[in-house]
Parts: sequence; structure tokens; C-alpha cells
Amino acid sequence: MDTFTLLRRPTLVLNKHWAPLRLAPVREAISLVARGSAFILEPGTFRTHDLRSWDDVSRARAALGGALIRSARLALIPPELILLRGYEGQGARTAVFSRRNLFKRDRFACQYCGVRPGSEELTIDHVLPRSRGGRSTWENCVLACVECNKRKANRTPEEARMALRRPPRKPSWKTLVAPAPRERLESWEAFLSRAYWDVELDP
Repeated sequence: MDTFTLLRRPTLVLNKHWAPLRLAPVREAISLVARGSAFILEPGTFRTHDLRSWDDVSRARAALGGALIRSARLALIPPELILLRGYEGQGARTAVFSRRNLFKRDRFACQYCGVRPGSEELTIDHVLPRSRGGRSTWENCVLACVECNKRKANRTPEEARMALRRPPRKPSWKTLVAPAPRERLESWEAFLSRAYWDVELDP
């Protein structure tokens, strides 16, 4: 696997109190550790490492195979977990209205016909057209394939006799930040499991 692909892998970012904040690409995770803002957590043992000690761990494991990110002085296994040294709260608790989040809410599917043609062939449709006062909000925007967008044109779904597959609503923060099951790593499970954080501790 090439270095560019490795640097784009997801890393789970934990705050100072070991609560999950967000996912970040490996490139950003390594940068945070290099600046002294975070530690790398070793899966299984959860020992903390800076880049130098993680280099030692990575080289020791290299004999077992696996991809490494190499520089002039370091050879690093892409980190799966990092722990921030400073407190950054619990992360944003509101769903930001952005193109990325809209695609995630609508599951990369046209909300009229259900087709998943790929992000390049999907457009953002205003249920009530902007020319008629429609705004860019969670409740008025949906994904539409090119064909459905052309068919609907400057009309409402009712006028175009096109039914939405589900009413557009603002999603919860959790549905947007939680990684899809197929993206989750085993080392993340303890931190993403609600039971892990919500269970009552013994006095």
C-alpha cells in the first residue's frame, strides 16, 4: 500500500479524558503527535507513545509484516488511536450543514429514485426551489441524481409528481460522527461502545 493511501487512513481521536471526539486522517494524527499535542495509543495495551517510541514499536513489529509510513528517520505503523494531551471538550454536538454531511445523511443515494451513481453524479436539490424562496437547510435540501434533478426542474416534488423517499430532517450529531460498521477498527470498540462509557461504576 502506498504512503498516500496510508496517510488517509482514519485515526480515532480521544480527548484528555479518553472520550472519543472524532476521526482524523493518519496524516493529521501524526502531525498532532509531532507537535506534542497528542500521544499515540498502542492497541491492546493502550500504552502511550511519542513518535520516537512508536518508531521503536513499529520497527519491532515490521518483522511480522504490515504497512509502514517511512521518512528519512522514522518508520511508523499508521496509528489507530491518539490521545490528546489537552482537553478539547466533547466535540461539536450539532450537525453542521455541509456538503459532506448531507451526502452522509442521504447515504449517497438519490432521494427520489434511490439510485447510488457515485458522488460525481449526485446534485443537491432544493425541495422548494431557491427561485421561489427555498433556503439551503437540512429540511429543504436532498441529494438527487442528475436525471431526477432535471425532471423536477423548478418545481416542488408535488408539482413534479415525484415522491421523496423520506422527509428531509436535521440528523443527530451521533449519526454523522460515528464511523460506519465496516470502517470500525477493533481497537476503537471500547471507546465507541456506549455501554463502556455509560455503565455505572462501582463505588
